[in-house]
Amino acid sequence: MNTLATLLLSAAPLAAGWAVHVRWLLGCLNTARRDPLTGLVTRDGFTRRATILLRDPRAVVVLADVDRFKQINDTHGHAAGDALLKATAERLARHVGRAGVAGRLGGDEFAAVLIDEHGTAADLLAVLHSILARPIDGHDPAVHTTVSLGWVRAADFPEDGLSGLLRRSDEAMYAAKQGRAGLRRAGLGWLFATVTGRRSGRTGARASAPAVAVAA
Repeated sequence: MNTLATLLLSAAPLAAGWAVHVRWLLGCLNTARRDPLTGLVTRDGFTRRATILLRDPRAVVVLADVDRFKQINDTHGHAAGDALLKATAERLARHVGRAGVAGRLGGDEFAAVLIDEHGTAADLLAVLHSILARPIDGHDPAVHTTVSLGWVRAADFPEDGLSGLLRRSDEAMYAAKQGRAGLRRAGLGWLFATVTGRRSGRTGARASAPAVAVAA
């Protein structure tokens, strides 16, 4: 056996071991980017995937906030609250599909980016809003609530990156929650202004943020 063949044979176990180690590291990285409760990607994983999806002019950014979540926790316990979050995450991810991405930003706040292939985002999100309000299978029917949704078409604000579009979705979601509308699109009507990306009353915002009109 020549020297080259001997070297290749001796290096094979090392290469195989390194391949296994790399797969393990990638698995750890993937786990770190997943929320342990819901299985959705965390903010970091969401940001990476969403930034890629926003290259598509058909992209739509959605922010979802569970209504009365604290009340559910206080009345039915944290296990019920966790079940509600998991159900919300599962339904949101299924609705967005593999072409998009859904993530948990923290607490009872979720975000998604979907590709609106047929220009029917408003109808799709109205259906999603209804689905998210359904009781959870196998749990007390009382453990359910609505979810306020704010959304924006990336094409409506071409100068905005992900953070700007999330801010607009956040403003629309807050307007929907305040008006008990359930669903609101950014760019239509009056919304609550933000300061450095935070609504009035949230950490980092002024004590009072003015309402601003945005183009229809």
